[in-house]
Amino acid sequence: MKNATKAIENYIFGKDGNRPDLLRHAFSPDATLTMLVQTSTIQFPPNVQGREDIAEVLVRSFSLQYENVYTFCFGAPPKPEAHAHRCKWLVGMSTKATGELRVGCGEYHWVFSPQSGLAMQLSITIEHMLECPSQHMQKIMDWLQGRSYPWCEPADMLDSAPPFTCLQPVLVYVAA
Repeated sequence: MKNATKAIENYIFGKDGNRPDLLRHAFSPDATLTMLVQTSTIQFPPNVQGREDIAEVLVRSFSLQYENVYTFCFGAPPKPEAHAHRCKWLVGMSTKATGELRVGCGEYHWVFSPQSGLAMQLSITIEHMLECPSQHMQKIMDWLQGRSYPWCEPADMLDSAPPFTCLQPVLVYVAA
């Protein structure tokens, strides 16, 4: 059954939980991914072609470096029969090698197949990917784990954010 919301959720749960198999319920086999990275603190290829290569970049390779990943999409989920969806997102995670925290934000733009409901195209813009000291781990993880996941209202994220300077550019972006 076609369901844009489930496609997005399968992507989020697959990426965040290191479950690449879930991407077959998110992307069509020939899907395309474009990435516009506006920061030097994280690197991704600008274009990826095909579900397997998307899984390699966004799940397998990603999970080699990061853990404790929580990605939130802001606003209401799309209607199941939607052909497109655009939303801001926020991610929090820790770096495996150092324990350092990363908190980032940007925008997703999804295009879904009218036949299958799977994503044919995903454009990800990464506006910020901030580095936060590892001593903030517990408070930032408590903040993220206490939010509705993966769909969250911006006000809930903003109103509950810990008062760390390292988070300010992300919070300003989410609020705009």
